[in-house]
Amino acid sequence: MEIGQKVKVFRLRDRVSSPIAKRLGQVGTIEGYKMTDGRGIGVVVKFDDNFATWFFEDEIKVVQ
Repeated sequence: MEIGQKVKVFRLRDRVSSPIAKRLGQVGTIEGYKMTDGRGIGVVVKFDDNFATWFFEDEIKVVQ
């Protein structure tokens, strides 16, 4: 996955807040990367409404 690619949130690993849970099924753009707590690298995704948060790579899929 690369910065600038469009991705879709297709699952959530953990319990999350309501604003993040609402992103399930939505498409956003990869803005960067985030070091996580030892379980891997997170991907920062920004959505059309300028909301940005990070997801694990197995929670998102690249869309064409």
